[in-house]
Amino acid sequence: DVVNASDGHARNFLFPRKLAKEATESNLHVLNNQKDKAMREKQAEIEAAQGLASKLRGKEIKIVTKAGEGGRLFGAITSKDIAEEIDKNFNIKVDKKKVVADTIKHLGSYDIEVKLYAEISTKMKVVVCEK
Repeated sequence: DVVNASDGHARNFLFPRKLAKEATESNLHVLNNQKDKAMREKQAEIEAAQGLASKLRGKEIKIVTKAGEGGRLFGAITSKDIAEEIDKNFNIKVDKKKVVADTIKHLGSYDIEVKLYAEISTKMKVVVCEK
């Protein structure tokens, strides 16, 4: 960022510690190029996340597990299990922290949300059935 600082503060503190550079024309040009590059990278990440969201939107994951009486599972299905199943079925790596789902403890069908990027998410369905 370009900031106004007093001459003494800049000369005695900021420049010697390499916390700032003088706002010359060449330094401003380098700064503008860095900002443009960062903006292009962020746009590419957003487009990639939107592509993944369109691939996963409305898809269904089937998880087969053991269950006891009344459809209660032995153990539970967690977001880690769901993320692994997404990777196995669709070959898309999703971090378990990005899967928004309560711990599943019963057989049935559940709606989950996968957050791929800030403000970019998609809904999926998880079907848990017995072996």
